[in-house]
Amino acid sequence: MNEIIKSIENAKHIVVIAHVNPDADSLGSASAMYTYLLTLHKKVSFFCASKNLNKKLSFIPWYEKIRDTFPSSADLAIALDCGSFSRLGVNPSCNLINIDHHASNEKYATLNLVDAHCISTTQVIHNFFLEKDIKINKKIATALYAGLLDDSNGLMSEEVDGMVFATQNMLIESGADYKLCNKFIMKYQSLAALRLKAIMLTNMSLFNNAKVTLFLVTQDDMQITGAIGEDCESALEESLFLPTVEVAILLKENDDLSLKGSLRSCGNLDARAIASKFNGGGHKGRAGFNMSRKYTLQSASEEILKLINKEI
Repeated sequence: MNEIIKSIENAKHIVVIAHVNPDADSLGSASAMYTYLLTLHKKVSFFCASKNLNKKLSFIPWYEKIRDTFPSSADLAIALDCGSFSRLGVNPSCNLINIDHHASNEKYATLNLVDAHCISTTQVIHNFFLEKDIKINKKIATALYAGLLDDSNGLMSEEVDGMVFATQNMLIESGADYKLCNKFIMKYQSLAALRLKAIMLTNMSLFNNAKVTLFLVTQDDMQITGAIGEDCESALEESLFLPTVEVAILLKENDDLSLKGSLRSCGNLDARAIASKFNGGGHKGRAGFNMSRKYTLQSASEEILKLINKEI
């Protein structure tokens, strides 16, 4: 932590990096770091390689400052919630700090602060700020709360413990706009997302005596509804509340017909272990991966179901 502080003090232009297709944890931790750097009167930029960000996350402080071009004058970059170097979406030529909570983190940077005991990267940042006695203002608290809420699945994840609730309480006491976070993280849906959810639930398949749900989302589904990738998550998460379901699988066609996979588990299955078979990663209950164009939705689903059948 001291080396991170020293690197920040010595830098002239710092870029905070949220990972490609960012979630609330990546944007929230990057936003909190951005705010902190502003209090130091540093020149700071907010970078994300993805051009179309989820409007659901537009409430996070400094969302409007995010740019998809990396400044050439930067002498320090701080990657937030990026478990692998590829998640940055850029190859910075400057010094790099990696702050994350994924156990599978590749520790690719000059300085790495990775705490897999934390439920979110925003919790890592919160602990870092507490350790270094850094003041947490309302913007920082709101950004950190957003990531904590999202990565804990609304505080319903099996990984939630007393420290998570303690962190939540401290952030509220520091001024976090928790009502705003709850509204956008837990309730916000676009019309496109609702239309896609209807298609996904209609086409949902059940396997293994209804222990496994499978969603196959085509490019046609995405184009007809006008939905974005993140809009697939709602139906996936909700299927875990079916009485017998332990595992939920999502396979979605990308624009280039490669596949994006997501796994959710509320039972004994380690979703991260399955995702790692396809060079993916994540957590025991939530993981993701990508599959090349050699797989179709059908062949990919058969492959994944075989792996899951061995585990449940």
